[in-house]
Formats: sequence, structure tokens, C-alpha cells
Amino acid sequence: MTISAAVQSSTGGGDLLPSREARLAYRSGKAGSTAGVAKGFVQGNLAILPEKFAGSFHRFCQLNPKPCPIIGMSDVGDPRIPSLGLDLDIRTDVPRYRVWRDGEVIEEPTDVKAHWRDDLVAFVLGCSFSFEEALLAEGLPIRHIEHDIRVPMYRTNVACQSAGPFAGPMVVSMRPFKPAQAIRAVQITTRFPSVHGAPVHLGHPHSIGIKDIAKPDYGDPVPVEADEIPVFWACGVTPQAVIAAAKVPFAITHAPGLMLVTDLKNRDLAVL
Repeated sequence: MTISAAVQSSTGGGDLLPSREARLAYRSGKAGSTAGVAKGFVQGNLAILPEKFAGSFHRFCQLNPKPCPIIGMSDVGDPRIPSLGLDLDIRTDVPRYRVWRDGEVIEEPTDVKAHWRDDLVAFVLGCSFSFEEALLAEGLPIRHIEHDIRVPMYRTNVACQSAGPFAGPMVVSMRPFKPAQAIRAVQITTRFPSVHGAPVHLGHPHSIGIKDIAKPDYGDPVPVEADEIPVFWACGVTPQAVIAAAKVPFAITHAPGLMLVTDLKNRDLAVL
């Protein structure tokens, strides 16, 4: 069932923002990658933590703005973030979640109402899907969108700055480009600092600890042609690697590649 069909069946029709249409579809149980969904609207990575850890995690994000740019944050115990969408419900509006205990994923449900607690704080972090729209507008190819799969993501040997219990490796996402395209991609994404900004590495990945580009730690592999170079951006899945390293007693995140769709506009994130 398409997103539109799922929403029509659950709401009885009516004109909706594409972002709200997507959230209602995911709220009704639809799953799948959000790449290319609700074009023009900002998507976000999700990290939900007990209040006891929220201060340290907030500091971690401040110290590591490339992988963890905060675009929204909830009040304690409140599953809504009105600045990102008036009807948005953190507990239901992501296609698939990950529930963590002691640094291990124990469940991947389509909603987390059963896991919600009054002491939880939700953080929404910028996502590279926003700058992909700008890349596509310039005629640059996005391989994982062409293949309708999730972007490949890798744990690196680049250490994030630590804050409290939070420390660990930066995660990066990869898109292959021909050299001239890569230069243009750097120029374009530099204008989007709130969704990871410019790449953190271009070319051979061994120096950042990636042994086999055909075996991503998250997402799906994509082909890199002989005349292309891999280009790596800091990724909002970084908190998941850090949560695993810190063995936080309890946390909730999105499943990689299955994001929270907000009512913010991608064009409003660009800086001159």
C-alpha cells in the first residue's frame, strides 16, 4: 500500500501536507525507507533517553555538531515536539524504532507506546536526506535513491568528543560521485550545517577505519564505479554507536534509514 493509500484509509481523505501524510501512514503501521518521502520536508534522526542522561547527551551533541545537529527536543515525558509538527507523536510516527537495553537492541517495533515513560526526553537530529534534495536539484546522482535502498553507513575510527557516559566512533554515510561531481557536492552541502554540512572524508576509506566499503554497518551497499570516489558525510546514526558503546540502560532510536518526517522545510535550512 502506498503512503497516500494508507492515509486515505485511516483518515477518510482530505488535503494534507506531504509530511503529515507520511507521518499518518507510519502511524498506521506502514514501514520502509523514508528516502525520497515528503520531498521538500526535513527528516530527522531520533534518540530518546531518560532524563538522567539527557543533559550529558545534549552536551555530547553540542561537542559533536557534525554528526549530531539538534533540530528539535521534547520536554521531559512529552512525546510531542510542536516546533517540528503540531500533530507529531514521537511514539508512533517513525516507520520503525529500535529499543535498547544495556547497549543492545532488544526490539524493533513500529511504535513505542508500550515503552514510553514519563522520564524520557526525545532528541531529533538533522538528516542528510535534506541536503540530498539540493544535490538532486543540481543534477547530481544519488545511488541509493536510484536503487531504492537505504544509504550505506559505516562506523569509523574517528572518535567523537565525549560527554559523561557518551563516547564512541563517528558514523558516516557514503555517496559515490565522479571527481567533478564530488567537488560540487562539497560546495552544495556546505550550505546545510544543520544537516551535517560538508563531507568529513573523500576517497579511500581505510584511513577512517572502513575496511570494506561493500559491507556497511548499517543500510545497504551501493556500487562504486571505477571512475567514482566515495564521499563520506557525518551521520545521525552516530548516537546509536555511542549508545552501544556506553551501554546505556535504556534508550530508543529510529531504525537506520527510517526517519522522522517533520513539517520543517529543507530550503529553510540552507545558509548563504
